[in-house]
Amino acid sequence: MENSVLEKLRYPIGKFITPEFYSNNYLAEKIAEIESFPKRLNKEVIYLTDEQLDTPYRQDGWTVRQVIHHCADSHMNCFIRIKWALTEDKPVIKFYHEDRWAEMHDNTTMSIQATLSFLEGLHFRLAYLMKSLDEVDLEKTFIHPEHNSEFKIKEIIGTYAWHGNHHLAHITALKKEKAW
Repeated sequence: MENSVLEKLRYPIGKFITPEFYSNNYLAEKIAEIESFPKRLNKEVIYLTDEQLDTPYRQDGWTVRQVIHHCADSHMNCFIRIKWALTEDKPVIKFYHEDRWAEMHDNTTMSIQATLSFLEGLHFRLAYLMKSLDEVDLEKTFIHPEHNSEFKIKEIIGTYAWHGNHHLAHITALKKEKAW
């Protein structure tokens, strides 16, 4: 497969671009995207069949089912990382092997209904927490051992808004390609 085609399949909305400035408007927009993610995801996947859910979004990619469960895994880690950053001084977070998690039995076979419900509650809590953060909170950091660098909470807001949109685009692009 041609590199540019593969790149478009892997990153249908492009790679995350760090803004030069984290304005209040930017953060409010990203929090709104995080808050609305479960509803937007649910709308795209609720009527998919098991066969459709078990279709990879690209060659050698995860299935739609795995993508949905991955979003829950990843965003749950996001919530915990923010809580650590708010309650500890520059904590070193726990790295997890998302590829290994995606291959676990629950991620490859479980119905998506519980995960969609989980995401609804999780994203409500994420948005609620994020809306309450002040300037000092937004500057708090955690250390990611994989990158050996600090990440500010305000950076994580943008990253996870992108992450949800990124995986939603995997699903919507596949649906368009397959005419589902």
